[in-house]
Amino acid sequence: MQRLSKGKRVLLGIALVLAAAHARAQEATDTLALNLGKALEIALAENPTIQVADEEIALKETAYKESWQSLLPQVDISGTWNHTITAPELSLGGQKFKMGMDKANTVSGALSISMPLFAPAVYKAMSLTRTDIELAVEKARASRQDLVNQVTKAYYQLMLAQDSHEVLKQSFAVAEENFHVVNAKYQQGTVSEFDKISAEVQMNSVRPNLIAAENAVTLSMLQLKVLMGITVTDLALRIDDSLTRYESTVYANELDQLDEGLVNNSTMRQMDLNMKLLRKTRQSLYANFMPTLGASYSYQYQTMNNTNWNIFGFDWANSSSVAFSLSIPIYHAGNFTKLKSNRIQMNQLTLNRTDTERKLNMQAQSYRKNMQASSEQVSSNRENVHQAQKAVEIAGKRYEVGKGTVLELNSSQVQLTQAQLTYNQSIYDYLTAKADLDLVLGREPEEPQQ
Repeated sequence: MQRLSKGKRVLLGIALVLAAAHARAQEATDTLALNLGKALEIALAENPTIQVADEEIALKETAYKESWQSLLPQVDISGTWNHTITAPELSLGGQKFKMGMDKANTVSGALSISMPLFAPAVYKAMSLTRTDIELAVEKARASRQDLVNQVTKAYYQLMLAQDSHEVLKQSFAVAEENFHVVNAKYQQGTVSEFDKISAEVQMNSVRPNLIAAENAVTLSMLQLKVLMGITVTDLALRIDDSLTRYESTVYANELDQLDEGLVNNSTMRQMDLNMKLLRKTRQSLYANFMPTLGASYSYQYQTMNNTNWNIFGFDWANSSSVAFSLSIPIYHAGNFTKLKSNRIQMNQLTLNRTDTERKLNMQAQSYRKNMQASSEQVSSNRENVHQAQKAVEIAGKRYEVGKGTVLELNSSQVQLTQAQLTYNQSIYDYLTAKADLDLVLGREPEEPQQ
């Protein structure tokens, strides 16, 4: 029986080892380790918004090909077979003339080639579509920058949620440990029941915040997964990162405050391209007042009045011709109306551009002020964390030697937790303000220095 029990214990141990290995493998399979650069890379590759923008560029390039292909020759082949049942008659001066033969076959085949020789409207349309491609590329760039901004802030939000959860988790662990210590002293009769109740209240007051922090981590992770285009529901994200590692970024960016203006702002670029598009549209409208010249060539092979159905026995004849066509517009009222509408649109765009530039400059200045305020708060809050940690140590020592109260100990712990949360929040505020400033200034994405 002892041998059997020993064998069972060995088998049970092997089963536990295999189960643990399977759990680790499953965790490795269902968990995606991320940093900011990798999150941006996945989002830019998988997010449908970026894919739609790329398809829009391909659509505009196809439209450009279509515009210049209208200058190529057009070749058509046509054929007709006409069987006359009863030929029409023409009555003239009391006499009737038969127009053809009854029950006769007429067959004809034609080859026609046409091409424009001078088409100003086509030339302007080609220039118009080239600008349209530039606008589509800039819109795709704007979509990428907007996605980078959202993913970056979602990544920072997840880091803030994780750091807050870790702070509250440590706070709860300390409060729980203090409660056990105070409760043990209460059981020994060295402290009052008030101290025991105060320690228990402190421990229980942290628990709801800890649960809320866990929920915030889950929601932040879900938001980041949506922005990254991840559709696997049971895939967890793991960020081995912390906001405290980005403190050096705050001071590094303070040394580099170059104001490049709105030169790279996508909204301003799109407005400039829209103005360029309106100017080219105006030139295209002026082209409607210019003449167009075209040439065509036709070749026909035909036979008439065949009374049988043997196509190889028909008497065939051929003919060919070359034609030139010139069209000179004299008066089209709609052309003048279109020019007036174009002029109004240009005036509207000029006013909108001025207003947008003012708003964007105001936003950029606001983000810079927020970054400056947050950087000052980071320095102050870091010092507060150090002071709060020292206060916790002093309060703990005072309570151990009987010179302090449990209220002092609880108060110092609450102040430390609040200082740590505020410190993390100030770094988060700086990073999000910088991300928004980068979006306004049209900066290319880059991973912050850690």
